[in-house]
Amino acid sequence: MTRKDQDKGASPWLVLGVPIALGLAWVTQGTGVIENDLERNIWIPDELTMPLQVQAAYNGEQIFFRYRWPASQPHVYHDMLRYEDGEWIRHGRSVPGPDPDGTYEDRVAMLVDDGGVPQFSRYGGYITVGDQMRFFSNSASPADVRAHPHLGETLGESDVRKYLPATRSDQNDWRSVVDADVLQAQREAGYFLDLWHWRAGRSNAIGASDDQWVGDYRHGDAGSGPFTTNWDGDNSQPRWMLDPDQTGQRALRWEDVTSGGVDFDGIYYLSEDNRTDFDPDHDWQNGDVIPRRLLREPAGSRGDIRVHEGPARWEDGYWDVTLIRDMDTRSPLDDKAFREQGVYDIGIGVYRNATGSRWHYVSHPYTVGLGREADFQAMAFDGDSPDWSNDWFDMTLFYPGQVDWPLLVSRAHAGAEDIAEGKPVRPRHSEKQLALYGVEMEFNDAITSRWLMTLIAGLIAMLGTTLALLPSFRSTRQGDRS
Repeated sequence: MTRKDQDKGASPWLVLGVPIALGLAWVTQGTGVIENDLERNIWIPDELTMPLQVQAAYNGEQIFFRYRWPASQPHVYHDMLRYEDGEWIRHGRSVPGPDPDGTYEDRVAMLVDDGGVPQFSRYGGYITVGDQMRFFSNSASPADVRAHPHLGETLGESDVRKYLPATRSDQNDWRSVVDADVLQAQREAGYFLDLWHWRAGRSNAIGASDDQWVGDYRHGDAGSGPFTTNWDGDNSQPRWMLDPDQTGQRALRWEDVTSGGVDFDGIYYLSEDNRTDFDPDHDWQNGDVIPRRLLREPAGSRGDIRVHEGPARWEDGYWDVTLIRDMDTRSPLDDKAFREQGVYDIGIGVYRNATGSRWHYVSHPYTVGLGREADFQAMAFDGDSPDWSNDWFDMTLFYPGQVDWPLLVSRAHAGAEDIAEGKPVRPRHSEKQLALYGVEMEFNDAITSRWLMTLIAGLIAMLGTTLALLPSFRSTRQGDRS
């Protein structure tokens, strides 16, 4: 074979193999731009961290927590019914990212523990994020949850929400709920988290806060909460409207609801004190709006938390919210009691910019002390109202992304061994690091897919180059020359 013949044999690989491999390598590379995918429940906030200031105080009978955080505008409208061409259209469902009309309330939520859930002090709210949570890309189907003997048939739920690790026998399977008698024993032993839950739309206007707990699910405390549903499903219309004799109006206006402004001294909510029965014969106009939530005085253990000197207000770009509760509510299966010389673990989440579900900012776990050393101190005082002379405790909250507890304790997480040894997260990871890790996990499938495609493209390029150059390394004998 002549050198000319050899060159002819190498040409197809050079002409076709290498360009194809380079083309594959090019298409498998990302642009570096994060693209939201609402169909897969992916929406990344512009800011991955935010500041929060906290104070605490107690007088021996009651405990106070004060929260202050920036928000570009207040969102107090939540779940509204807008009249349009003879129909009442619902706005404000929980969706990926911000509600497009801004009709989703701001919130602050605080998890509290007294040592009954040891993992919480080390890993905070991460331990409550289990397998296939709602609004994750792989969230459990509503049909599967409704068919579950505990979550669906007993609790009547259709999605997977916060739960604690020991309430499942298999961390990789939300279905593996332990037996009912074990769940009850865990709760009686204090294996649950107390959840203080202030809502700008569904509780604040009447000076109330919601009171919940997390064990096998996110439950409301015994009693009734600060809101109920204003909807007559049989007639596809509201049950109640604003009482015109009291308020001078029957409804709000859509342009006011979506304007971004709130008159805290005016009427922007529907409650037991300003309602009347809905009048279907009224001459309703397009753009009339009636809240789909009726605010009511909470009762029982669920009504233990109030807004101090409420309602809270947004002013000059900040929410300033102070909640008050008895230190000991005498409800040991619902609440964690606060006592002098006690140290308590807390984790705080904030919702702003009309977002709900998992699109919130969360804190590391911190400790608050009542006369004992902790990350920050609750101020002891006499009287009915603290003067807040103690300093603010500054926190940085972060967007957690799609990071769940099953992932963190699996071999896919480099820090799983540290978790197994009980090493806490706060000394090892900053809020920015955790936010970036959370965003990375949002796109984990795409990143893995592109990595594999790039690897294959690289191997093809190497193979093509090798085959193209192979004839050049063959020995040339004297007799082969032409």
